[in-house]
Amino acid sequence: MIPLNALLASATNLRRLKLFIEFMCHLDDVQTAGVTPGSVVTSDGPLPESQLAGVLSQMENPELHSVKWCIHCERDTALYLQLRPADEHGHRCLSSGLYDGKTCFDGNTLSVIENPAAVSHPFHSEKAAGVTEPKGVQGWLKGIHPTTHAQRLVRLLAAVCAVGLLGGLAVGVWFLVKLLLKPSYSQSPVGLGDTKETSFCNVTEDISISDPRKGSVFYRISPENSLLEIQLGKLPTWLPVCYERWNSSLGTLVCRQLGYLRLTKHKGVNLTDIGPNFTDGFIQITSEHKSNLENMWEFRGNCITGKVIALQCFECGTRPKLPRIIGGVEATLGRWPWQVSLYYSNRHTCGGSIITSQWVVTAAHCVHKLPQVSSWVVYAGIVTRSSAKMAQHTGYAVEKIIYNKNYNHRSHDSDIALMKLRTPLHFSDTIRPVCLPQYDYDLPGGTQCWISGWGYTQPDGVHSPDTLKEAPVPIISTKNCNSSCMYNGEITPRMLCAGYTEGKVDACQGDSGGPLVCQDENVWRLVGVVSWGTGCAEPNHPGVYTNVAEFLGWIYDMIETY
Repeated sequence: MIPLNALLASATNLRRLKLFIEFMCHLDDVQTAGVTPGSVVTSDGPLPESQLAGVLSQMENPELHSVKWCIHCERDTALYLQLRPADEHGHRCLSSGLYDGKTCFDGNTLSVIENPAAVSHPFHSEKAAGVTEPKGVQGWLKGIHPTTHAQRLVRLLAAVCAVGLLGGLAVGVWFLVKLLLKPSYSQSPVGLGDTKETSFCNVTEDISISDPRKGSVFYRISPENSLLEIQLGKLPTWLPVCYERWNSSLGTLVCRQLGYLRLTKHKGVNLTDIGPNFTDGFIQITSEHKSNLENMWEFRGNCITGKVIALQCFECGTRPKLPRIIGGVEATLGRWPWQVSLYYSNRHTCGGSIITSQWVVTAAHCVHKLPQVSSWVVYAGIVTRSSAKMAQHTGYAVEKIIYNKNYNHRSHDSDIALMKLRTPLHFSDTIRPVCLPQYDYDLPGGTQCWISGWGYTQPDGVHSPDTLKEAPVPIISTKNCNSSCMYNGEITPRMLCAGYTEGKVDACQGDSGGPLVCQDENVWRLVGVVSWGTGCAEPNHPGVYTNVAEFLGWIYDMIETY
């Protein structure tokens, strides 16, 4: 009920009436989307102000003891405004409610109902004789029942309950979809967290029985005498390489095939100086120029010069023999000498891995939104973040940041970047480079590898350790990681998975860009870069890492170019 003296025929009161009618239409669950504030929507469009002015003028007419207007709202609803007789204080009031007639008498105007029966029985339901429904409201009003203020309140409460029920249902559906579709988030992935007791994916255990090597030519450097040995796919034995036609460029290519950045030394060694005679034969560079390293080799029964190749590659992937904390997860200084902390604006932001004295590998998502080179500082040779603030651990300024041009921040594909330091690192027992993977080498599922970092140790994003943490994680095959109960096809060839299906341990926020390393023939190789994952140590959601082997060519090209 609204006192009449609050609705006089002024411009302000006209707007109030319009707002009131619009509000009443909304209250009765009527949608007036797209209507400017203060306008009133009827079945025939916005209601002209002249008609509302007519309502106000009639309301001021003392001759009218009782009058009722009908307004068409949206969605099969008609709203009535009824002017009540004056009370003992001379106040006349305007009441409102739903009109239960089939339609208002005139769809183009505010219909004035002066039928005394309609006044005394405001919910009159009979259609006036000879009145036709306008096209704009045909079929709109369907069985509207009499409504009192109590009933209106009941309806409002019912609507609130219905909205609450639908909201709860929507939240439930959202969680169900999240569980089934396993959406990922774009921050750094899952962390060195605790085991969770829960069910996990029933997938085939990763047991590899096939040769993980790809291709038809394989290389190795003998640990005994540094001789280069090659195994051609069709031959069962490893054979030394003749010195004929050899050059340093070939040495660099071979070193990179083995995961070493460059050649450091090579020479021809007399067969007589080696010791035992080689009766199985030799490998020689073909006389024809071949652009593909794999096609450069052929079998020979002897070497014309009587010399074979010995070479040394860039040393990497080694660490001093240091004690480990038994049963612990805190790393000792020098255990992971390639691990660095990347600070942005004086705050630890990501991890990284040393691959040369001036180059660090990290994740593209760490740097692509923070391109200000001068704000980045690299701390190496530390195991506690607090030591980064000490004078003896001066950070290394960054000269250049390069992230892979194919990086996709939505899918996390090609999530790899390089940082070039302004001044070279000085290698020591606590600062050393890690080796890169070999070309054409598939890491078998189940291979035990290690992660390290200063990331959160709990999913709450609060517990960030001061001391570097480490944890063993097994490689999970891409086939299993792409199963419907894990990442459901989201893992590309440029990614790899490592961790536990039961959510035992993994990397978390702050570990991003850090290393996933595996030991191969007594050297440690950077096989992955901490990239992304769903949650922290969640069951069926192992950590996802950038597959470094897929970017070897890009890494070598960037280092040579810059």
